[in-house]
Amino acid sequence: MPHYLDYNATAPVRSSVREAVDWALGLPGNPSSVHGAGRAARAAVEDARIQVAALCGVAPASVVFTATGSEANNLALYGSKPRRIIVSAVEHPSVLRPAAERPNGFAMIGVDGDGVADMAELEQVLDQDSNESPDAGPVLVSVMMANNETGVIQPVRDVVRIARAHGALIHCDAVQAAGRVVLDFAGFDFDFMSLSAHKIGGPKGIGALIVKPGRVIAPLISGGGQERGFRAGTENVPGIVGFGVAATHAAEEAAGVTEPERLAKIRDRIETAVKEQANDAVIIGASAPRLFNTSCIAVPGRKAETQVIALDLAGVQVSAGSACSSGKVEASHVLSAMGLAPDIATSAIRVSLGFGTTTADGDAFIDAWRSLGDRAIEDAAR
Repeated sequence: MPHYLDYNATAPVRSSVREAVDWALGLPGNPSSVHGAGRAARAAVEDARIQVAALCGVAPASVVFTATGSEANNLALYGSKPRRIIVSAVEHPSVLRPAAERPNGFAMIGVDGDGVADMAELEQVLDQDSNESPDAGPVLVSVMMANNETGVIQPVRDVVRIARAHGALIHCDAVQAAGRVVLDFAGFDFDFMSLSAHKIGGPKGIGALIVKPGRVIAPLISGGGQERGFRAGTENVPGIVGFGVAATHAAEEAAGVTEPERLAKIRDRIETAVKEQANDAVIIGASAPRLFNTSCIAVPGRKAETQVIALDLAGVQVSAGSACSSGKVEASHVLSAMGLAPDIATSAIRVSLGFGTTTADGDAFIDAWRSLGDRAIEDAAR
């Protein structure tokens, strides 16, 4: 069996989720139908809504199911109809691209060398906007809770404090943070928050937008009026049911001590071994608060795609921190925004752990990494 260390890309489906999805596939009714089969499907959807709401500490009415986390991000950015959107430079493309479609109403704030958003710049941008008429719509600030590539946790409480002082709305992409950070939606005082089931061991193709009571969003998809008019289309009952079960597990893991400590121990052991084997290794974002499951590792001169392929051949599955475009390997927008040198940014790989990760998985990475490093040393000596 391969050693899967790519949980930030997607988590394996939990066995309890598989069982729940199989059960839900046996529900023949449409949740909008009033007969018995329809009512059973509706009950399954609403039970799952309660479970997802519990993950976020909100009332079930605040949960709007979507097809993906990306759709949830788009629904927040388009549906809130802001006159201006302010984002950090390290957001997910499903935030950056919709925001950038508003060239006259878009601002991007920079990040420091660890990828932490610049709060002084956020305040400056909001100060500049204070002269605009609020009649044109609200300002929306969108900053993720934790970065998918580096695991760096953003100072979202500071974001909220600054944004509220300027009368702005706040959206948080919490897709990567779910199950790793306690998502106290009301405590954070967000207006909108995005989630995705497959990041927490649920099915692919189901997400949610959490909406603060009283906030109104225009739907991206109009039609039958499902999801209280926020998202038309017959609900994905099996996906929603699976999401609910995964959300219950994620809430328990985030609130507990055992799982974070267990995964942090494996991650730290990996990072120690990497630095012992390669003196020039860089743990990207290590000086900032990070998710306990994520390590972004770079060794100048070792191309990320070469490492990923070599590790895969050794039975260890990780991701590259760079993107391929037209056959050319380029640094990701996240690592570029952090100001990392190209030889570091293009050598970055991401190791991300999760509920199924074992000490043996971590050891397998360390062994494969050492073999890879030994070959690099031999090649350099030739």
